Amino acid sequence: QGTSGNRAARGCYPPARWGVFERDDRVDIEELLKLVVDSGASDLHMKVGRPPVLRIDGALIAQGHMPDLSPQGIYQVIDDITTEEQRDDFSRHLDIDFALSRSGVGRFRVSLSLQRGTPAVAIRLVPTNPPTIERMRLPEVCRTLALKENGLVLVTGPSGSGKSTTLAAMIEHINNSVSRRIITIEDPIEVLHADKMCFVSQREVGADALSFANALKYALRQDPDIIMVGEMRDVETIATALTAAETGHLVLATLHAPGAAKAIDRVIDSFPPHQQQQVRMQLSTTLQGVLYQVLMPAADGQGRIVAVEVMIATDAVKNLIREAQTPQMVSVMQTGSHHGMQTLDQAILGLYRRGLINREEAIGRCRDSETTRKALGDFRGM
Repeated sequence: QGTSGNRAARGCYPPARWGVFERDDRVDIEELLKLVVDSGASDLHMKVGRPPVLRIDGALIAQGHMPDLSPQGIYQVIDDITTEEQRDDFSRHLDIDFALSRSGVGRFRVSLSLQRGTPAVAIRLVPTNPPTIERMRLPEVCRTLALKENGLVLVTGPSGSGKSTTLAAMIEHINNSVSRRIITIEDPIEVLHADKMCFVSQREVGADALSFANALKYALRQDPDIIMVGEMRDVETIATALTAAETGHLVLATLHAPGAAKAIDRVIDSFPPHQQQQVRMQLSTTLQGVLYQVLMPAADGQGRIVAVEVMIATDAVKNLIREAQTPQMVSVMQTGSHHGMQTLDQAILGLYRRGLINREEAIGRCRDSETTRKALGDFRGM
């Protein structure tokens, strides 16, 4: 495996070719970045043998008026957007993420990888100005969760569902509302937060810290009130986040899970069996709430709308965590609207009734499509 990895790494950058390109192979990455912004795209994808592809309102749109990208063209793009240190890092690890800023254009998150032995580039546009809860149409309960004195708030959802943007909006709400010391740990830093009412330190894994777990451990010694963890991706990070939440800090974090209730299982299952009961007790005392979100095309074709499942850590939810009865949390969410709770299906129905998404999207994205059809039929007849 080591030999194969080294051979793949050497294939990333042929030293004799690096920085030497034919005129027809050149790609104007600055113009492509401007195109991302001007077209309202969220992402730009590039690989050898295809023209650049934009993701606009969730759909992949190939830029057919542009030529197919050559290996040299991809190398040149990477040369234009990376430092020598980043190229060396990519050659060693075969994957790398970093932030990219272009004055007058915008700020981007870049991910480099290999596919079929040649580099591929994925670039995501991130907000220049911090997003707000109002502009994102997030549930009002997000304001309440953001201003909790302590505990754990999880934001879950599939890749590309806007989890980091939701956290940034919550951080911005805190920054405009109360005086707090905030430390964010991100990979990479996306949204930049200027000090307003809060004193904000933003640390980037790789540039400012060795890992999420390491940065989180040391953050506890830096007088934080609030710690934002860009991703809880390993058991050490999760354990440290739980400890931080137990010791009087508010921890906001993202986690990959297919639903709010499933996030509880995801946290507990990260630990070996002999520790899981202890973790259940920790979660039952520290959890404040879980958000699960998906992005859906807007009914007017302009952008995407976020649908958010909300689970608040009421006494009933805490009891279910301790008793390992997470499947029953769905019924608690269904009947917990007075606490700000809602299931994903209820969130989607609410968006449809407000005219923000169309009927087909609502039925297609709900978990219980049959019940949704009946509810939509009842609504149609009103």
